[in-house]
Amino acid sequence: MHVFRGFNHRALAGRNALTIGNFDGVHRGHQAILRNLIDVARRRQLVPTLLTFEPHPRDFFATLRRSPDSAPPHISTLRDKLGALSDCGVGQVVVLRFDQRLANLTAEDFIRQVVTAGLRAEYVLVGDDFRFGAGRAGNFALLQSMGKTLGFDAEQMPPVTETGRRISSSAVREALQSGDMEAAGLLLGRPYAVSGHVLHGAKLGRKLGFPTLNLAFDSGRPALAGVFVARVHGLDSSPLAAVASLGTRPAVEANGRVLLETHVFDWNESAYGKLVRVELLHKLRDEAHFPDLDHLTAAIEADAAQARAWFGQLARQITRDRI
Repeated sequence: MHVFRGFNHRALAGRNALTIGNFDGVHRGHQAILRNLIDVARRRQLVPTLLTFEPHPRDFFATLRRSPDSAPPHISTLRDKLGALSDCGVGQVVVLRFDQRLANLTAEDFIRQVVTAGLRAEYVLVGDDFRFGAGRAGNFALLQSMGKTLGFDAEQMPPVTETGRRISSSAVREALQSGDMEAAGLLLGRPYAVSGHVLHGAKLGRKLGFPTLNLAFDSGRPALAGVFVARVHGLDSSPLAAVASLGTRPAVEANGRVLLETHVFDWNESAYGKLVRVELLHKLRDEAHFPDLDHLTAAIEADAAQARAWFGQLARQITRDRI
């Protein structure tokens, strides 16, 4: 998959089947759109192309209003979104900077300047809730109408549902915020995960007897926080059991950056700089502040014991299912 920051006509494929959106989480509803897009692209001999925005438009407007917390929290980092899109078979992704100039484009100008001149789309597929242009004035009817004039076909996907409820980024956020990792995984079609390169930290965990792998969540405020049973990919030929904490480290510092700190059981090798993926499988508790390091150590020991017990129960269940 090729990734472009903005329009690069020298490298960007010239005949494109296009979908547009933020695709936060790349959940099963998004995956259905991408399957249809790829199918049409194959039949028409076009390149399946996705346009997304950085920052998220709602982040941009929240910052403009000086109210950053009014924007929805993020399900995935840009790295994880691009990885999921690649797994779905997207041919190329254009990441367009969302700024005031783009926010001011009328819906008609968005179609002319972005969809046709910028991305040279011959086919456009969007979700049923797709809106675009200044004031979100553009809708599918306008896209379809202008497509007939400008030379591209437009189609709209119906929503994908699970037990009668629409699968959406909002539904995934709600599941994550409530700590229901099973429901989130069902909506995503895979366990929720964060990936990145292992960073150097303060090494407090090592001093306490629980060394951690530190990953930065570098796409704003995450949709979940707390302590989780985890599984780590990228350190060994098979995934490794772990316990992880995602958040702003209230136990040891105030106003810290968002970090995913993961303690891998029975593994103590250096991993700095390695690219790993950490799946968060089950929530144990919320973030908490502790009065001293002794209380923090006791809490980590309890978390690790609960995580090991969870994996033990899972192994017993798998054994029973095989019998």
